[in-house]
Amino acid sequence: MPSRFLIIAAVMAVAAFSVSNTSAQAPKLDYEFFKSRVQPIFLAKRPDHARCYVCHVESNNAFHLERLSTDALGWTEEQSRRNFETVSKLVNPGDPDTSRLLLHPLAPEGGGDVFHSGGRQFQSKRDASWRTLAAWVKGATLGSPEKEK
Repeated sequence: MPSRFLIIAAVMAVAAFSVSNTSAQAPKLDYEFFKSRVQPIFLAKRPDHARCYVCHVESNNAFHLERLSTDALGWTEEQSRRNFETVSKLVNPGDPDTSRLLLHPLAPEGGGDVFHSGGRQFQSKRDASWRTLAAWVKGATLGSPEKEK
């Protein structure tokens, strides 16, 4: 009986370590990197495409961006925080290859989703803006640009 208890305790300890070790590996999404490097991507005009903002400010889906004030060039701090909360739900921290934010606008030939009504914003994962989004998902901060690569 004592040996059975020790086996069960050992299995539970290994399981608990695995769960805590896995959660410790997922990076934290950095708000400042999001605000200064990711949000501008949503406003950028890309050749032959509408800006992400144009569709997603009016959208009724999971990727809804805050409406800019008239003549504003960017979001307020409060709006940026809300955008961060919304967009953070569309990624799997540490894993850009399974994050909806990165897969949905990526061309199927590049590994993306089959359908995106806004067109293929990114033809491949080599696109500089796609790589910036991926860096954020991987945990990049303004002080650690090496994670962008």
